[in-house]
Amino acid sequence: MIDKHTGTCFCGAVQIEVAGAPEAMGYCHCSSCRSWSAGPVNAFTLWKPANVKVTKGGEFVGHFKKTDLSDRQFCTKCGGHIMTDHPPIGLIDVYAATIPNVAFAPGVHVNYSETVLPMKDGLPKLKDFPAELGGSGEVVPE
Repeated sequence: MIDKHTGTCFCGAVQIEVAGAPEAMGYCHCSSCRSWSAGPVNAFTLWKPANVKVTKGGEFVGHFKKTDLSDRQFCTKCGGHIMTDHPPIGLIDVYAATIPNVAFAPGVHVNYSETVLPMKDGLPKLKDFPAELGGSGEVVPE
């Protein structure tokens, strides 16, 4: 049986479901994620698109594309952030806070060269992205 977890936007108008296990979990420190999330770091869970679906309120899902890498999705009723589709890498970031029943187990920090909140947790700190996702794969010191 495949695990399924549900989550909602801030007001509950949009509901999503994720199935199975995420491909990766971690923290992004880039300025775009910080600005979008209004926080010093963004906790991400990455899923294959086939494992993410909007189950309620699809008509309230708004989109913002600053770049071709990220289609950020939010609720048009409350402004609550839901997820970011990353078509070039074939993954969707469902923000960890959006799906609170998924046990968040981060494995990496990405874009750590841009951090404003140094975190000493023993996890790998990548300068940008993993090499397999188009980054340098370079690890930087904690």
